[in-house]
Amino acid sequence: MRRRLINSTLAVVLVVIAVFGISLVIVESRTIESSAKESVQSDAVQLIGVVENRIAAGEKVSPPALTRQITSQRYAVIRIPGQAPITLGTPPQGNVVQSLQTGVHGESVLVQESRSVISQEIGRTLLVILAVALLAIAAAVVLAVQQARRLTSPLIDLAETAERLGSGDPRPRHRRYGVPELDRVADVLDASAERIAKMLTAERRLAADASHQLRTPLTALSMRLEEIIATDDHDTVKEEATIALSQVERLTDVVQRLLTNSRDPRTGSAVAFDLDEVIKQQLEEWRPAYRGEGRSISSTGTRGLRAVGTPGAVAQVLATLIENALMHGSGSVVIHTRVTGNQAVAEVTDEGQGVPPDLGSRVFERTVSGRNSTGLGLAVARDLAEADGGRLELLQQRPPVFALFLARESGESAAGRAETPKGRPEQDDPPVR
Repeated sequence: MRRRLINSTLAVVLVVIAVFGISLVIVESRTIESSAKESVQSDAVQLIGVVENRIAAGEKVSPPALTRQITSQRYAVIRIPGQAPITLGTPPQGNVVQSLQTGVHGESVLVQESRSVISQEIGRTLLVILAVALLAIAAAVVLAVQQARRLTSPLIDLAETAERLGSGDPRPRHRRYGVPELDRVADVLDASAERIAKMLTAERRLAADASHQLRTPLTALSMRLEEIIATDDHDTVKEEATIALSQVERLTDVVQRLLTNSRDPRTGSAVAFDLDEVIKQQLEEWRPAYRGEGRSISSTGTRGLRAVGTPGAVAQVLATLIENALMHGSGSVVIHTRVTGNQAVAEVTDEGQGVPPDLGSRVFERTVSGRNSTGLGLAVARDLAEADGGRLELLQQRPPVFALFLARESGESAAGRAETPKGRPEQDDPPVR
């Protein structure tokens, strides 16, 4: 492309120079020739006047007195009646330009100049015009190369940007070139790069969240299936199968939730629900895992709370907190519910060492983990809580206390709620040691 730009620019310049150069040569040639004829005629008129004046004054007309009247390149013949012709200069060869003037006393003056002198003058003018044309062509070459580089370099750069996008590197380059059309293309490519980067980030985040969030319900489901395999009691098998079926339904809800959050992480489906039912479900789901570790899990606090949120998302948040307590904590795990203002709070605590001091303010950040885990669980849990207008906070680092704040259902009264002392499990949920 650069060669085509240079060639096209030079072609335009050469056409312009040719048109104006030829016109200038024709005009200058005619001007020089016309000027030479006028100069020869002027010398003849001047010479005849000198001759007439001398004749009128009775002075002798001789070559020395007339030599100064013409240039050395011209030839003059003066004829006076009764005298021999007087010649000045050297007779020219070939074609000549001449002028003949006659006086009142019968004298005549003939002035001639060789056309070769005029041709030489025209040749010098042509050389000047040619030199100027060559300078113009050289300047045009320099400008054409610069202009071609100015146009092709951005195009090469834009092509590299497009190639980078196609190879999976969506980082925008934010380069501009001072050419409005090329800058517009750069704007479009940068905008496309940002959109591609957001889509790739969303896909990677969905994959990471899915691998993390699906692990918990799949683990719980596998434990239920192991319980079914390990028992011969028909009633136990039926009960465990019913629980496993509900876990499959929750697993389906988790998948739907992940797909919804991948499109818009702030899209919620909040409804009023019974918080006790969600907590009871989690206790039943995680009891086998805690039994296997020789630990207990129980719930205390205010009963009969109705919160506003997505039950599946709230269950997933609690499952994440319970799983973290199982993996990183120790001792008994307690889910304590309480009311603060117009919010229902579910706190999860254990008897372990808690969150390291250097991670206290960053524990909800993605990829931040103190014990070689993925660092996604708490970050995803906070996103789920905030999607329905709630929030997840670390109230205490040691022993750890994580609190899930949810809006209460409007119009909920205090009647019908019982307070179980914190630290004592409810009667129908004995701790398993």
